[in-house]
Amino acid sequence: MWQMRSLVMVFNYGAFPSHPESLLLVTHDDYSMMSKLPWEKTSVVTILRNPLDRVFSTYEFSIEVASRFLVHPNLTSAKQMALRIRSKTKGVSTLDIWPWKYLVPWMREDLFARRDARKHKDLDYVKDNDSYNMEEIVMPLHEYINDPIARDIIHNGATFQVAGLTNNSYVSEAHDVRHCVQKYQTLGEFVLEVAKKRLDNMLYVGLTEDHKESATMFGNMVGAQVISQLMASSYSMVGAANNISEQSTSFPDSKPENSHHEDPNNSTGQEANEIDSAIPSTENADTTNENMTVGALMKSYEVCISSLRKTQSRRRINSLKAISPANFSKEARLQVPKMVLQQIISLNSLDIELYKYAQDIFAKQHKHFMPKLYTTDMQESIFDIAYGNPLWKVVSLAISLLKI
Repeated sequence: MWQMRSLVMVFNYGAFPSHPESLLLVTHDDYSMMSKLPWEKTSVVTILRNPLDRVFSTYEFSIEVASRFLVHPNLTSAKQMALRIRSKTKGVSTLDIWPWKYLVPWMREDLFARRDARKHKDLDYVKDNDSYNMEEIVMPLHEYINDPIARDIIHNGATFQVAGLTNNSYVSEAHDVRHCVQKYQTLGEFVLEVAKKRLDNMLYVGLTEDHKESATMFGNMVGAQVISQLMASSYSMVGAANNISEQSTSFPDSKPENSHHEDPNNSTGQEANEIDSAIPSTENADTTNENMTVGALMKSYEVCISSLRKTQSRRRINSLKAISPANFSKEARLQVPKMVLQQIISLNSLDIELYKYAQDIFAKQHKHFMPKLYTTDMQESIFDIAYGNPLWKVVSLAISLLKI
């Protein structure tokens, strides 16, 4: 799920008849997608994010991606170019992914409208220092969170996603149920209970705020199971569908490298060479008698996530230049009035409760699993890779998506 945002990862062992070798699916679909998969062969993993941070992140990222279109003279030109690029480009664009396929076009239209208004007023300079309330440049945060689109898609998004009731749901009644809950808020408790039970039944629940421990436990708990499943069934890994179009709007600790030119017509803002450098290649790996441990998997993950953070930081800096002086940062968030923060918390009351529940689950997992990690020799070989491409690299990529 979304960060965004929660991420659901569905592990399938021969779940698709046309692809009996299928092992892993990373998706932004909500839990209703399980209705399309065989329950007996499927396990689900998710990672949840602090609801307040998730709303900030969603606001920032939807504006960041939308701002990339401001290189065009007008909205019509931006839309036409985006359609041409998407029709010629293989892979998945941010504009194909829920919820960005709704939120980015919304913010794109708003940014062009505000830019046109500035031109009409002959306004070249904005003196406001509050990036979250710079209405001449971008939609203020307080306006954003109160818009009907935000109320339908963003608020309590994690709860509706885990319950399978988003506006992207495979359940035909999802729209009516969601709007009924939004109208009669006491009914939200029933949806919350469904979401909690779903978490209880998941193979693993992680937390974005405890990202390193989440990744470590995930790599040891789930990675080892996938490796064992591969060995037991003698499957050969023939491919892994993945999408890293959505970028994290959490602020990386590492300082960005020097910015470089980006293709303004790239709607995702992700250049092909950056994608290649961010993901460990499996083509040149010597897999004949390679011994690999979960510890080595985590080292590979650290290299991967470090590269992704640098790539995301460069892209973020370049994107936000289009809406300068607006500049989203941890420091800028401190200027947001407490009243706005309290409203965000109130609008996401179900997600607040679900996140607390996820924290309890995470703590139990930590208590049960982490002590074993400290007493285990991480260098002990778990398996001998002798079946096609090294699966640990695929699992490493999957883990890296937890941060995105």
